[in-house]
Amino acid sequence: MITADNITSHEFIGLHTEITNSSNPQIIGLNGRIVNETKSMFTINTKNGTKSIAKSKNSWKFSIENKDVIVEGSKIAKRPFDRIGGKS
Repeated sequence: MITADNITSHEFIGLHTEITNSSNPQIIGLNGRIVNETKSMFTINTKNGTKSIAKSKNSWKFSIENKDVIVEGSKIAKRPFDRIGGKS
């Protein structure tokens, strides 16, 4: 089960997210459902289409257990297999 404490070691595909801080001010506030994930990118289905956004340059907000959790992209910029498997 995904909790606020263990979100960084779980699958992100299917979760709703919003960019809360970014090196690119034009994408702050962009939100949608994550439909794919690679080592360095999230593909997000937004109301304006599908967008591929770099993980590491942004802060990502997820709502877990009715709490907003902010995750720094640099902490999750790994292959999903490595992050989920618990490798460092």
